[in-house]
Amino acid sequence: MTESKNARNMFIGGFNCSQAVFSTYGKDGGIDRETALKIAGPFGGGMGRLGEVCGAVTGALMAIGLEHGIVDAEDGDTRERCYGLVNEFASRFREKHGSIICRELIGYNISDDDERMKASEQGVFGELCPLLVEDAGMILDEILSGKK
Repeated sequence: MTESKNARNMFIGGFNCSQAVFSTYGKDGGIDRETALKIAGPFGGGMGRLGEVCGAVTGALMAIGLEHGIVDAEDGDTRERCYGLVNEFASRFREKHGSIICRELIGYNISDDDERMKASEQGVFGELCPLLVEDAGMILDEILSGKK
């Protein structure tokens, strides 16, 4: 099974979008599953259900940082490479889905209880969100492997 499918299955299994992506890809960077789940936990639902940047996107960005992030404040080349990969990821995700913002992607403001209930009733979390998680993983697979 591909990593992107693993991430999708983790989401379907009850973890949030950010946890599903980061815990799947974090292990390659040496982060154990429990730590990855804890780190990514607050980012689900567009950062704690604020509807901001999609959790699948933030999970992917954390995975990029784990592999390509800087550890020396003076390392401008690595910083630029990392930011370039982040921009590439965001551009490709936007191209496929029109946005990286949770409430724009799903069409509901999940920071509002009534809107979140409507989204749930419409099957957004069971149909659309697993697709977003899987697509984030597929884009991440290509970026981390150096493929376009």
